[in-house]
Amino acid sequence: MPSLAMFQDRNCFKDDYNTEKKIVAKLKSLIDKSMLSESEEKLCRDLFDLQQHYILPEEKGREIGEKMVEAFMEFETLGDEEIGRYFFLSHKSIPQNLSTSFKIMLFILLSLLPFLFLDQKQEASLALLCGILIFVIYKAYLLSSSPSIYLVDYSCLKPPSNWRVPFSSFLEHSKIVHSLDQESVDFMSKVLGSSGKSQNTCIPPPLHYIPPRSSHEDAINEAQMLLFPVFQDLMSKTKISPLDIDIIIVNCSAFCPSPSLSSIIINRYSMREDIKSFNISGMGCSASALAVDMAHNLLKVHKNSNAVILSTEILSNGWYAGKDKSMMVLNCIFRSGSAAVLISNKKSAKKNSKYRLLYTLRTQTALDDIAYNSALRKEDLEGITGFTFKKVEVLHAFGELLRSNLQVLGSSILPVEEKIRYGFSVIRKKFLDKSTELYVPNFRKVIQHYCLPTSGKAVVMEIGKKMKLKEEEVEAALVTLHRFGNQSSSSLWYELAYMEGKERVKQGERVLQLGIGTGPKCTSLVWECNRPITGESDKGPWAGIINSYPVYSRFT
Repeated sequence: MPSLAMFQDRNCFKDDYNTEKKIVAKLKSLIDKSMLSESEEKLCRDLFDLQQHYILPEEKGREIGEKMVEAFMEFETLGDEEIGRYFFLSHKSIPQNLSTSFKIMLFILLSLLPFLFLDQKQEASLALLCGILIFVIYKAYLLSSSPSIYLVDYSCLKPPSNWRVPFSSFLEHSKIVHSLDQESVDFMSKVLGSSGKSQNTCIPPPLHYIPPRSSHEDAINEAQMLLFPVFQDLMSKTKISPLDIDIIIVNCSAFCPSPSLSSIIINRYSMREDIKSFNISGMGCSASALAVDMAHNLLKVHKNSNAVILSTEILSNGWYAGKDKSMMVLNCIFRSGSAAVLISNKKSAKKNSKYRLLYTLRTQTALDDIAYNSALRKEDLEGITGFTFKKVEVLHAFGELLRSNLQVLGSSILPVEEKIRYGFSVIRKKFLDKSTELYVPNFRKVIQHYCLPTSGKAVVMEIGKKMKLKEEEVEAALVTLHRFGNQSSSSLWYELAYMEGKERVKQGERVLQLGIGTGPKCTSLVWECNRPITGESDKGPWAGIINSYPVYSRFT
């Protein structure tokens, strides 16, 4: 007879995507063997082989295995009622952490096992047919759609007041550090004045020194100052432990240390050994939205899981110390900020989550040379590394990228009449009058709120123009840019926090988040508000200042 020794070297049971198919195949094999009067020992061994496909703790697996061994020893002496009662109790002892798929298939297996010991072949065949029928129905109807993805909550950093850098301090600092002539100072002053930022934006402590500190250690310290507070605040808001996190994604475009930023978080908060860790770099202002799309795809595979996304940009190691005007723009635009986001596909998340993810879409135009070279990191003539922006090319590239992204997105979410009007405009432009403009679909019919890239006031206004948005629909992007500056990918969450603080997002309404970054690349996310959101005005980054906005005279 089989013994428990065969289980001793199995530390854990392996997950297998074809488990259900193997269970059905093994069930058929067992039934066939019972019809051929195979030995009881062989039947036991085959049944134990099924157990390796289940994700069970080692001790629980041994316990269930021991019960099965004892039951098989007594099968010939048990009656039908006793056998049925045993399998009912065995089903109740299945751990709750098994996936729904495993629970249902294991229940079918255990429920049909008594038929293996019946003498009539017709009853065994009937049991097989019933098992296969239930399995097919389950696969067809219950597994046809992916689990819903929920945005449970998020947290945004409000930089300390001593990080603040007024325009005058910034210009004086830059002039002293870089020995700039008056023409360069005037250029930077013009960029600051037209950027849409206020005097309250912040830069990290290393850049307040003369000269600025930009060592690797300073960058690591800045990362900790930006990421640790928002992560801890997110854990506090959602009342979960770092041990409850199954996936972690950290994005920072310009700073990619080793060990990675995600490893720094895992080490700091002693997360699990089996956590799935990812680090995204070089993706620009689209990285946070891209990380959501990545988490969405991961959660399709990893059921009943929590994913945390951390978004920031480290400025201390990216400060441009040269005199090329096209590269000075970076110093004038980017400011400190960070965000932490909890996304889950757990059924329990549906009740308390703020949003449900409806659509994600990623497009890019990196194959176009003009678009590719419109914004990129390179060395100037003196060998100093910086990031160069070509304003005209950037605006054109972003406009074309946005058009291609929204064209695909619109085909999924727009009502039929808008699709028809757009289709007619394409036909008219192609065959009748090439000088006519294509019809811009009215996204306001399906999207009520918009989080746009805060790359600059000109970029925000250009996107609003392309999408034919009203003043209040670009307000969140403009006020975020004004109060916090361009915080790269994390700005999208400051915009969402602003709309929640104003209590504008109602249950059932939709929010579009657009992340556009260098490459160029664009990621669009469509969320649906899952519950009423109130009382956020005194929380997060807008606490104490939200009533100062909007002041439209600042943006026009």
